[in-house]
Amino acid sequence: MMFSYYIALMKVFNPHTDLAALRDHLTQDAGRRVVCYCAAWCRTCDAYQPALEALAEQRPDWTFIWVDIEDSPNWLGAEDVENFPSVLVQDRAGTRFWGVQLPYIEHLQRLLDGADSLPVQHDGPGRVDQLAN
Repeated sequence: MMFSYYIALMKVFNPHTDLAALRDHLTQDAGRRVVCYCAAWCRTCDAYQPALEALAEQRPDWTFIWVDIEDSPNWLGAEDVENFPSVLVQDRAGTRFWGVQLPYIEHLQRLLDGADSLPVQHDGPGRVDQLAN
């Protein structure tokens, strides 16, 4: 019971610290996922993280995941991240966006608002479901 309560409170998952909870959540979510790739040493990421957490609270229909590329390099698949924040947006159809986002949360909000109309891409780290395993 406490475990499911913890999942309900969690807004942004970190696979390095929350992998079990994230895996459980992915089996129940709507398949709409945002993965923000950052690094602990990146001051831009430090400033961006609170805005991402606030956006996650406003968008409970999306699963938000914060990946430190040094703690969880397997979450990149064969991809490299050269600039931060880099963002992966997926739904059940596939990857809708993979690339660098300017560190303004409004840009990500607009991206999510129009995600359904973006074409499915074949680049990016891979399906979030598979990255979590």
